[in-house]
Amino acid sequence: MGVPKTSWFWVVFVVALNTATLCNGGVSSSFVRKVEKSVDMHLDSDVFRVPTGYNAPQQVHITQGDHEGKAVIVSWVTMDEPGSNTVEYWSDGRHQKLKANGSVTTYTFYNYTSGFIHHCSITNLNYNTKYHYQVGMGNSVRSFWFITPPEVGPDVPYTFGLIGDLGQTYDSNKTLTHYELNPTKGQTVLFVGDLSYADNYPDHDNTRWDTWARFVERSVAYQPWIWTPGNHEIDFAPEIVSGSAMLFSACSTVMFWITIGYLCLFLMVDIDL
Repeated sequence: MGVPKTSWFWVVFVVALNTATLCNGGVSSSFVRKVEKSVDMHLDSDVFRVPTGYNAPQQVHITQGDHEGKAVIVSWVTMDEPGSNTVEYWSDGRHQKLKANGSVTTYTFYNYTSGFIHHCSITNLNYNTKYHYQVGMGNSVRSFWFITPPEVGPDVPYTFGLIGDLGQTYDSNKTLTHYELNPTKGQTVLFVGDLSYADNYPDHDNTRWDTWARFVERSVAYQPWIWTPGNHEIDFAPEIVSGSAMLFSACSTVMFWITIGYLCLFLMVDIDL
């Protein structure tokens, strides 16, 4: 006889609450954005600005690369040509640069063709260490940094920022700025769905994904964000798809989910939209 889903919910909730009690990183903010709907920022807004230089990397962001916090995946986009797939990195206080090589891909969606999307894994990092990294070539090299988490342990405090429904409105900019300026902001962000709201535009205009990724780069290039898709990421638009759509079945009743381990916290992200 199976355990009801509601029972599992309360088990997970109590465990999470107990973990939060034992490893309390503190409450950093009670900020609430205003209820009234805000309009999207114009395409020429400074927060959407393309970095200078030929084929300069843009939309730079990092994500967790393993379950222990000793790896990071660096992602970025180049628009003119693929360019270099290499990330150079070094720990704070050291000048010897290490190199990691990644891969590049592109995609098309209706009348949109993406830039060259790069992904590169940096592994075997030390805990609780500041690393600097660079992407790009020649005069278009761009530099960023991140700090790895402390070593896993049952009583190690770690602070998460929590953001959702961000979009790219004028209020979105206020929200992200508030988070950035908070001296006790999270070391990692849990993003709980609804990212760019590109689906609000005709033909689900994917250039609004590019603008959004440039907008959030000022945070996601410096600390990992853990992503959960929301209803605005479904991208259901049969009216702009030519021919017959191929439907896929997993032949399973199991919900879609991913798991991420971080210190004493084990996250299960449900993406059963």
